[in-house]
Amino acid sequence: MAYLTLLAGDVWRLHALRWNAETSMLKTLAAKHKSTVTKTAARYKATVETPHGPRTCFEARVPRDGKQDLVARFGGIPLRRNKNGYITDPVAVSVPTPRKELIHRLRMRRCELCEQGATVAVHQIAKLAQLEPPGPHQPAWAALMARKRRKTLVVCQPCHEAIHATPVTHAA
Repeated sequence: MAYLTLLAGDVWRLHALRWNAETSMLKTLAAKHKSTVTKTAARYKATVETPHGPRTCFEARVPRDGKQDLVARFGGIPLRRNKNGYITDPVAVSVPTPRKELIHRLRMRRCELCEQGATVAVHQIAKLAQLEPPGPHQPAWAALMARKRRKTLVVCQPCHEAIHATPVTHAA
């Protein structure tokens, strides 16, 4: 039988909860068996042995042939603080999460337009629908964003300045 390791200093608060649950259980059983709470309490009263000595509880037993009895027990657990108790939390296992695609593209430090390795920045648009329809007049950066279906483009500083010099967005 497992016993609670009570670490809280205000374990006494559990006594009112125990009393309410116990009374509710006894009233429910008494109503089910069309009896009184006092007779039901006397019928199911039992004593169990604990490390803190014998404890009174309520117990229902169903004897079975060739098997152990089915036992339902309420109570019998001492509600007192364990001053020497401690919490043993399991070690947290870190689950490796895949990096986001944008972070992976940034860490490559390569311009997606001119393929040069340099210091990069991210050019971003609000919606792909803001780009003009594809055609010969559409610049390479807009065609690349439309083809890859991305709202972000990792580019070097000269390419970023060229993009902002020739905006190709229309009001959607």
